Amino acid sequence: MKNTFKSILLIAAATFTLASCNNLLDTDSPSTQEASVVYSNYTYAEQAIYSIHQTFCNQNSYRGRFLPWYGFNTDIEWFVDGKANNVKTEIVNYSISVNDGQLNTGEKNCWADMYSGIERANLAIEGLLAYGDIQNKPEMAYLYGEALTLRAMIYYDLIKAWGDVPARFSSLTSETMYVPKSSRDVVFEQILSDLDTAIPLLYYPGKNAATMTTDRVNKVFAEGLYARIALLASGYALRPADGKEGTGDAGSIRLSSDENLSKSVLYPKALAYLKDAITSGTASLYEDYETLWRNFNNMDLTAGKEVLFSIPFGPDPKKLTGDPRGRWNYHFAIDAAYSPVGGKGGDAGPTPNFWFKFDPNDVRRDITCANFNFDEKAAPVANKTIATWYFGKYRFDWMETMPYNGGDNDGIKPIVMRYSDILLMAAEIENELNGPSQAKQYLLPVRERAFKGNESMAEDYVNGLSDKDAFFNAIVDERAFEFCGEFLRKADLIRWNLLGSKIRETKADLEDLGNMTGNYAGFSGNLWWRENENGDGIEFKGLSKDETSSPGSDWTELKKYVSPEAFSKDGKLDSYYANDPDTKQFWPIFQFILDNSQGYLVNDYGY
Repeated sequence: MKNTFKSILLIAAATFTLASCNNLLDTDSPSTQEASVVYSNYTYAEQAIYSIHQTFCNQNSYRGRFLPWYGFNTDIEWFVDGKANNVKTEIVNYSISVNDGQLNTGEKNCWADMYSGIERANLAIEGLLAYGDIQNKPEMAYLYGEALTLRAMIYYDLIKAWGDVPARFSSLTSETMYVPKSSRDVVFEQILSDLDTAIPLLYYPGKNAATMTTDRVNKVFAEGLYARIALLASGYALRPADGKEGTGDAGSIRLSSDENLSKSVLYPKALAYLKDAITSGTASLYEDYETLWRNFNNMDLTAGKEVLFSIPFGPDPKKLTGDPRGRWNYHFAIDAAYSPVGGKGGDAGPTPNFWFKFDPNDVRRDITCANFNFDEKAAPVANKTIATWYFGKYRFDWMETMPYNGGDNDGIKPIVMRYSDILLMAAEIENELNGPSQAKQYLLPVRERAFKGNESMAEDYVNGLSDKDAFFNAIVDERAFEFCGEFLRKADLIRWNLLGSKIRETKADLEDLGNMTGNYAGFSGNLWWRENENGDGIEFKGLSKDETSSPGSDWTELKKYVSPEAFSKDGKLDSYYANDPDTKQFWPIFQFILDNSQGYLVNDYGY
């Protein structure tokens, strides 16, 4: 039996690329009897689900390529080292090429690994349907629902990054080896239907041994994923003309012409799922925003709190032991130079004007936007110019129960969805369907936490949103304040048809900031700072019109902290976006995949 199980998993774990499919199909397929052994046994079938998880851990998959590079530059997040002579800048500033050195990485690339995860999910779905007795065994039905949900999540991410992609909803055969792109609408309809099937089979957070942690799928996450996909599918995007997917069509920004993906069809069902997630009482907001992020950095994976699902990074897939493969803080934490961190973190951060967008009473501001780093002695030091900010949500110094010991494995499992997203999606959809009077109840808890200690300000703000347009604009802002650094923004802006306009507005605002004109007229240009009382950050003065002189001798002065040079150096601001973002909303299919597709795959969108 052990050998039988091993053979099943080896086939399920075979890496899928268009270049190596023949090797996969050359492997002897397991007999029907062998598949029946695996998918009729919970332990073995669960291991097949874990083989899907393993695809997230690969160097060039979610861990090292998709998550570190998808989702910025937006109006609130940008590549900190973005400058004209940095080839990595091209990935995020809407000028990526099909031969990009980070993502066109031969057989080991994120496109291939994501399809490998889909292939493993297809095998599990087929096996559990055939042999799992899911009608009579709830625990096997859960695994079936989990496989459907993971496949839906991977397809959602593929569409976010590439737009239209091949639709593969059954395991590979020699006849289905090479296929062209499908309309993303075909994929949307299938994965939404899959989630309709999966949701009743899943357990709520913390209500079963399988859903006690956030790195396993639960019902509330799947309900939120349905809503997230529904919002994307019914929203705007750059699309080829119908029937022209994969023909080189440049596309136009428009809604889907598929009536089944209209707001009138999808929004009521999405809202019903979100209301069930809310009334179930199986997830909730943290009372304190900082506690949420301290617990994140300490790998609190306990389900039933705010985090609904985390990327299930595991050990090194080559060793199957050792440090977990998380690589999040390694990229996105506050930059730190002290041993053993050694200069890791700080790849991306908030756009330098974003701090000014917050109300000073919003507790999220100083947690989200950090204008300091840690020096060789682990002391906080102000960044040298206004151009550099980091995400204060992610911090090596907050990793207390799981300290970081250097290298690129920090163990952090990044968040896919939080309960606050459930509330804000419900607010957005309810407003569209029924107006702000019904939607306020979902926005208010998020706003009240943000203004902890000043809750009346949150109530006055929400109660003042009297019409649908004002409420929608408030949602656009609130999602920025709540999720900056979690890289949901790009997909949000695309579906709202605001990507290009928001980015252009931000660039103009950054020019005003550097020149100290417009809203920033009257700045001295200098910053005064000192270490805070806790030794884990800084206090600073100089970023308002009434702070133009030194507050005292115990403050360190940085002259010309704000200046045109801060943004012009190395072409940083000019490299914020190199093409109109609205014409380059998606990545191209990279050259290695194209070369090994037998001509079936062709890039659209002007690539």
